[in-house]
Amino acid sequence: MLLFKNYQIANLPAVSTQIIDLAKDFKIWTFDGEMGAGKTTLIKSICKNLGVIDEVSSPTFSLVNEYKTLNGQTVFHFDFYRIKSINEAYDMGVEEYFDSGNICLIEWPNMIDEILLNEKTFNVFISMNSNSRSIQIK
Repeated sequence: MLLFKNYQIANLPAVSTQIIDLAKDFKIWTFDGEMGAGKTTLIKSICKNLGVIDEVSSPTFSLVNEYKTLNGQTVFHFDFYRIKSINEAYDMGVEEYFDSGNICLIEWPNMIDEILLNEKTFNVFISMNSNSRSIQIK
């Protein structure tokens, strides 16, 4: 299902609000797309709309960032771009994060497909061409 076609940065608050509404029954949200497609930027907007009070940044080197919301909930933000094997994800206890009941936002989910196959996930795919982006929900 195509959600947004040719959206602009200025539309991100509305885009993220609709994504949150669609994903309300899911705790694990994946964000896929090529490098520079805007995964982290979209996640920043989603976190803002979720009421995250912490600074949201890419966890490229730490693999996971933990954010708190205004109402005391926890949101986990993962970036698996740099893992070299699925064992790194297992070693960091990724299954415990996924089983925590908290929202988990995952960039580069293809790196941990083996783990995600057993999870109920909400999948967002961002595609880009020239200077426009589209979001598709799978």
